[in-house]
Amino acid sequence: MFPEVFVSNQSETSDSEHTEYQRLKWHSRRGMLELDVLLMPFVEKRYPSLSRENQLRYQKLLQCEDPELFQWFMRHSTPSDSDLLTIVALILEDARPH
Repeated sequence: MFPEVFVSNQSETSDSEHTEYQRLKWHSRRGMLELDVLLMPFVEKRYPSLSRENQLRYQKLLQCEDPELFQWFMRHSTPSDSDLLTIVALILEDARPH
């Protein structure tokens, strides 16, 4: 869904990364308040500083259906996929009041 882009020119890479990030932010808007209040702050504040591995996990998470996401974030169930389990836990930890 969000392919990696390898470009030799630094400004082209920055433009491409910016475009991909904007697309990612758009896909983080789910239209369900409970999901939006978790995903939007996470993608805006935390996503840029995540490791590449966790960024890919987040991108994988966005491919899931809203009912699944809702169940996971409301802690009614957990993902069976370890990558999804990791990123869900990270998002929930980030949303917890400190």
